[in-house]
Amino acid sequence: MKLLAFAASNSSKSINKKLVTYAAGLVDGAEVEVLDLNDYEMPLFSIDREAASGHPELAKAFLQKIAASDALLISFAEHNGSYSAAFKNLFDWCSRIESKVFQNKPLVLLSTSPGARGGASVLAAATGSAPFFGGHVKASLSIPSFHDNYDLERGVLKHEELNSQLVKAVAALTEAVPAA
Repeated sequence: MKLLAFAASNSSKSINKKLVTYAAGLVDGAEVEVLDLNDYEMPLFSIDREAASGHPELAKAFLQKIAASDALLISFAEHNGSYSAAFKNLFDWCSRIESKVFQNKPLVLLSTSPGARGGASVLAAATGSAPFFGGHVKASLSIPSFHDNYDLERGVLKHEELNSQLVKAVAALTEAVPAA
């Protein structure tokens, strides 16, 4: 299985990138590619800019990464209860090229934050909207209080029950994508 993983954040110290990288490593037998949204930074989307300049090559490249994958693992950063501006802008550009951005791929959606809700608001929005954009959500999980539950030194979830839930969530990807 070709697994595409990324954090929906452009922070160089993204806790969502730490989480998604760890989670991707839990998918047995997967060929994993972890993307950095900073590699897909584009001008702010607008209809006027689209009419004047067309679609950015980086948006096309991002969609090609999705097309070449069998499944996606995404961890969402929550900014004021919603998507990060970096993710929303990339998503908006991509959706103008291909309305089914997720291209009928199975998804596992995650979120985390330093707070007790763990990005639950953005995760609910992502989980609810993904099917409209060609995403088949197989599991979703919010990890609360990241700094209390994740061992930065070892790069693992140290909370046993949350780790068990994460293992179960990512296993849904291997169930969704039969071995070749």
